[in-house]
Amino acid sequence: MRSLFEHRLIADAFGDPGVLVSFVEERRALLFDLGDVARLRPRELLRLSHVFVTHAHMDHFCGFDPLLRVLLGRKDRLALFGGPGFVAQVEHKLRAYTWNVVHRYEVALVIEASERNEDGSVRRARFSSRSGFEREDIGRCIAPDDVVHEEASFRVRARFVDHGIPCLAYALEEKARVRIAAQRLAALQVTSGPWLRELKHAVLTGAPEDTPIRMEWRDRSGEHAMTRRVDELRALILEPVPAQRLGYVTDLRFTDANTAALAQLMSDVDVLYIECVFLDEDREHALRKNHLTARQAGEIARLLRARRMVPFHHSPRYEGRAGELEIEAIAAWRDL
Repeated sequence: MRSLFEHRLIADAFGDPGVLVSFVEERRALLFDLGDVARLRPRELLRLSHVFVTHAHMDHFCGFDPLLRVLLGRKDRLALFGGPGFVAQVEHKLRAYTWNVVHRYEVALVIEASERNEDGSVRRARFSSRSGFEREDIGRCIAPDDVVHEEASFRVRARFVDHGIPCLAYALEEKARVRIAAQRLAALQVTSGPWLRELKHAVLTGAPEDTPIRMEWRDRSGEHAMTRRVDELRALILEPVPAQRLGYVTDLRFTDANTAALAQLMSDVDVLYIECVFLDEDREHALRKNHLTARQAGEIARLLRARRMVPFHHSPRYEGRAGELEIEAIAAWRDL
């Protein structure tokens, strides 16, 4: 069964960090980190609904301007998430330009920025092209848990790790999923159609058991229709399947505290995107730079029981030696 989403790095392992997550059944995507987005096509940028930034170093946030340029006049909304001071950083980015005509654009762009602080507080602000992107504060609260964004089918969680500054690590989790039992569907003598998507949505969003589903389909004998309850159809043709979990970890020291934070956030993750900046022979340099070596990244992946590891964010000093970094990381992950 296909997953809810597909994912890939936005550049090669030596490029700016970032993972694009595209939803299989929607013209929509998420982005983790906002570095150089030159390799993403405009249509991919226009599908972005939410961007999750680990921290505002240039290689993680310089893509804001080219993204904004593509979205202006074409898209109506974008949500941004980051760490301490993030709302002000977004505000300063927007204030760097003159906005004397943007209010005339037919499609108004609203950017909502949310910052999470180490004390558990969350600050949010809105910036609209209709008002020249003037800042409008829309609330501050204390977060009850590590969930930064949640929808009917997935959630994004985050915890802080230490990079010399607070840096966010993210986990993307599908919620409970179901699949169609093809043999049971055939036994009912019905065929697939839009009603199946409606049924799956009703089940995953917790619709009442007696919610009616209008089943319409066509086969060789003509067009057919009938109405059945959600609880009836769920028992007849749906089966639960494991949900996918994705971890995104970059820019952190190799410390017990950081490892513990990651274990709380993403143990048993299916796919772990994790930085492998230096070879372990340069461990002292990695410590000074507040980054991981490939071996340390592999050890973290093993401790998290990650089912798959994707190393990235290699230092340019190893240009042409990516294989050495990957071999070292995988060896530590597999405990060879």
